[in-house]
Amino acid sequence: MITTALPVLLCLLLATGALWLRRRYAVITVRGESMSPTYRPGDRLLLRRNTAIRAGQCVVFAGRQSATTGRPGGWILKRVIAVPGDPVPREQVPALREVREERVPPSQLVVMGDNAVHSTDSRHLGYIAADRVLGIVLRRL
Repeated sequence: MITTALPVLLCLLLATGALWLRRRYAVITVRGESMSPTYRPGDRLLLRRNTAIRAGQCVVFAGRQSATTGRPGGWILKRVIAVPGDPVPREQVPALREVREERVPPSQLVVMGDNAVHSTDSRHLGYIAADRVLGIVLRRL
């Protein structure tokens, strides 16, 4: 009885561990030049999900759904330059020059790519909703 229960228990433990890892971490592959030279196309990055976001961290978030195709926009990698409660960076972010608030509102982020020439970010889009964030970059694999 104990001999047959051990493999089943081991499988359950492994499955539970795998589910825990998938809920806590993710791996993405960088596409595009918007974060060069920090991250280059083909780099694989380890992300931690469900964590507090701070200015200066790189995050991956869901792109907006296409109005023409209705398909999701994929994952986007950018650096956070302002979090809720920080002053609105009007000088750096033209799309936010006319907003009324003095501070970044709750549940919003301001993000920018490290390579401005190849980046569509808050300079064009304005605030990014924090609930679209998949996770923060921990390291390159």
